[in-house]
Amino acid sequence: MDLSIVVPLFNEEESIKELYNWIQRVVSPLNWSYEVIFVDDGSTDASWQVIEGLRQESAYVKGIRFRRNYGKSAGLYCGFDAAQGDVVITMDADLQDSPEEIPELVRMVKEEGYDIVSGWKKKRYDPLGKTLPSKLFNRTVRMVSGIKLHDFNCGLKAYKLDVVKNIEVYGEMHRYIPLIAKQAGFSRIGEKVVQHQERKYGVSKFGIERTIKGFLDLLSVTFISKFGKRPMHLFGALGTLMFVVGFLSALWLGLSKLLSVFYYHIAAPLVTNSPYFYIALASMIIGTQLFMAGFLAELVSRNGHDRNNYQISERID
Repeated sequence: MDLSIVVPLFNEEESIKELYNWIQRVVSPLNWSYEVIFVDDGSTDASWQVIEGLRQESAYVKGIRFRRNYGKSAGLYCGFDAAQGDVVITMDADLQDSPEEIPELVRMVKEEGYDIVSGWKKKRYDPLGKTLPSKLFNRTVRMVSGIKLHDFNCGLKAYKLDVVKNIEVYGEMHRYIPLIAKQAGFSRIGEKVVQHQERKYGVSKFGIERTIKGFLDLLSVTFISKFGKRPMHLFGALGTLMFVVGFLSALWLGLSKLLSVFYYHIAAPLVTNSPYFYIALASMIIGTQLFMAGFLAELVSRNGHDRNNYQISERID
């Protein structure tokens, strides 16, 4: 199959059919074999009924329905798992991503050899309360990751099939797919300026908490990418450093006491009377705890964990 289009959605009943018709108008003349995978993230409106209706009209439509709302990352993960096309396009269902961009995104992946091509909504039709935090967020991610993208949050992206089959997206990590892919060895990451549409139906499903979660997730994905397979390298190193500093400090206090008594015949106060003794003791205790945390994290990381187990109530293949 040439192309898979993955569309995660939540309560977008008004826009689903219009989006699919738009995709058809763009893709059908290209004579590609393709599929459109709608992932209903536990919608409480008639979104799933619309998807079922589209399936009856078109064999290109596939659907996955969650029993409850899990979030966009869960939708992408299950969509990626079901995708079969050589190129996988992701886009939002709210009509703010234009399907007109699909042919050029596919060309950049197939002909220019990019592993990922990320859309850049250079001109946005969002309120200032969304655009300003987004600019700050993107600038921070660029600095931390070293990936020169202007818009990590853009839902319109193109991937080689090999990329989506070899990365794991969970929690709220969909914002960091380029970083996750880079850590997995897919380093050819490109960018394309894409057209951004005004929202036609409904309201945005994201609030200010999205920005806060974004920065927390950045810390998480940075830690996991560097130390996820070797947590002892971080916790063990910090623990050892703190223990050694505490031990040497306590040793210095003890030797100072002995020198004062035996060489200078000065009646020095008890070591335990010094606040530095308790600081040194606390440092050794914290160092031991950090070392043990690293040891336990190492054991946990070597055992399998099932964090992408989502309850799917219905599926259309």
